Amino acid sequence: MTTEYQVTIEPLGREITCREDQTVLDACLRAGVWIPHSCTHGTCATCKAEVLDGEVEHGEASSFALMDFEREEGKFLPCVARPQSDLVFEADVDIDESIPVHPVEDYVGTLVELADVALGTRRLALELDRDLRFNAGQYMSLAIPGHDGVTRTYSMANPPGEPRRLEFQIRLTAGGLATEGWVFQNLAVGDQVALSGPYGRFVLREDRGEPAVMIAGGTGLAPIASMIQRALLEGVDGVGHLYLYQGARTQEWMYDVDRFRDLAERFPDRFTYRPCLSEEVAEGFAHGLVTDVLNDDHETLKGHVGYVCGPPAMVEAALKTLMLKRLFPRDIFKEEFLDASAGATAVRSPLIKR
Repeated sequence: MTTEYQVTIEPLGREITCREDQTVLDACLRAGVWIPHSCTHGTCATCKAEVLDGEVEHGEASSFALMDFEREEGKFLPCVARPQSDLVFEADVDIDESIPVHPVEDYVGTLVELADVALGTRRLALELDRDLRFNAGQYMSLAIPGHDGVTRTYSMANPPGEPRRLEFQIRLTAGGLATEGWVFQNLAVGDQVALSGPYGRFVLREDRGEPAVMIAGGTGLAPIASMIQRALLEGVDGVGHLYLYQGARTQEWMYDVDRFRDLAERFPDRFTYRPCLSEEVAEGFAHGLVTDVLNDDHETLKGHVGYVCGPPAMVEAALKTLMLKRLFPRDIFKEEFLDASAGATAVRSPLIKR
């Protein structure tokens, strides 16, 4: 019989039940209690919290994300830690009442579409066994077949108004257990996939009426695509004008260009699309790094809000550009897309909302 412990989350004063084989974060999210998190694999330190009473088993916490002296001081990472007794801990909970909290649940999806959309990039569509409630920009955790307990996380590219059919955009990673070993090897239409979610707070702020600059690199486009479709196609009138800057090296790395061009034609007063190629000159595309194109397009971004998603280097460059254009850190929301090997050394700014 699995032992269960009582876990109290401060400063909320909420009490939940957590199994000894369950991570603290998982128990919180399934109980509808939101605490900060990002990678869910012990590499980014976003969820770092402090034990006030009780014991935890630290699990696979990276030594970069949780240093030895921090463990001795009572710090832990709820995303990989499991309780070994009743537990009281304090998290840096900054609740935004405007964002709905959808409890994490388990689902089974059937693969109904698998297509190559760009160099080393595939689109997956899963038909779920029941509806999923989520916020535009959130992600799911997919179980890797044949590897018990091993998961990888991917953002939905579809809007919340499509609760049964989920779209994921996945980039091939050399040696990747999930990509080279599964998605790009033997995954086939008709296969069933176990997944859980939704996770994450990199979501569309539907109460922000300022113009929004959205910067996407690679498959960092997925959550931003969800946000754009939510705003334009599902009647969210409170969101300001959206500017999408999509960056890639050449056209063979770029995808869904026609989709966004069509949206720009349908909603000219609400959406502007700027596809950017850094290593190729082509008609209909801006030439240069996405941050350089953005810099040339706007004298100032004061009074805007920013959304950034992509590889860490691109995200870091985008943050610098946005702030140089007088966009305050409190108005920038970001998500870094990390592979399993890179996450341990990622540097994250505590000033930026996730």
